[in-house]
Amino acid sequence: MKSINVGGQLLVFDKPKIMGIVNITPDSFYAESRKIHAEEVCQIVASMLQDGASIIDLGAFSSRPGAEMLSVTEELDRLMPIVSALRDAFPELILSIDTYRTAVMKEVLKTGSFIINDITAWSQDPELPDFAAKYKLPYILMHMKGMPDTMKSQAEYNDVVFEVLDFLAIKLDCLKKAGVNDVIIDPGFGFAKTIEHNFQLLSRLSAFSIFDAGLLVGISRKSMIYKTLGTTASEALNGSSALHMVALQNGAQILRVHDVKEAKEVIELHEALKASVK
Repeated sequence: MKSINVGGQLLVFDKPKIMGIVNITPDSFYAESRKIHAEEVCQIVASMLQDGASIIDLGAFSSRPGAEMLSVTEELDRLMPIVSALRDAFPELILSIDTYRTAVMKEVLKTGSFIINDITAWSQDPELPDFAAKYKLPYILMHMKGMPDTMKSQAEYNDVVFEVLDFLAIKLDCLKKAGVNDVIIDPGFGFAKTIEHNFQLLSRLSAFSIFDAGLLVGISRKSMIYKTLGTTASEALNGSSALHMVALQNGAQILRVHDVKEAKEVIELHEALKASVK
């Protein structure tokens, strides 16, 4: 049974977990997830925890396709007041920090342990594996080509599932050799992938069970849903729930979501379905 240790708190994947998304940014792709004031964030997080979230993922910059990069100072100015407020309000909270910069992580670490959610697989900061190993921080390893401002032009594959698996296998081996023991893998839905690529990854998601790591799926309200349906991100809750069930059936152990209550219901139904199989 896979698990991760976050500052002495053991998160066991005996059944799927929920990661609630809070974007501390004015330009994330889903407007309702944008929260910039500490009081409002604390209220949202309290609601997410009550609804069943096990992890809260904080991001201070947008990683949507075409997003502009943010300076370290700007990222810290957005992030640290929120981190401090959440640490005070929820001392046992398991935080995931969506950043790829060691300089930012060093400041967050002063407030306590956390999960590193690095969309770049340390391509922008080679210190990250050693940093994660030194401080025993769990690491989310995600596949992406390029960076958010360039990734859309790099969505070319002969076999997207094989190439993502190969990328993750090489990177996972590097993390293990560096001494990072708690790893979660993320195929990177929407990151340098077309809608067709995303559906191919989802339909063959069980292939990622070969790794000795937790499997995270982040498809909540993404364009693979609303563009397929001809709607918008704000109208993509039903589609998100439908594909979350598919992800769970194919081995997802963490759902990264905007809508915690609905995701929890999907997990409960999935668990009931599993229990009915004798």
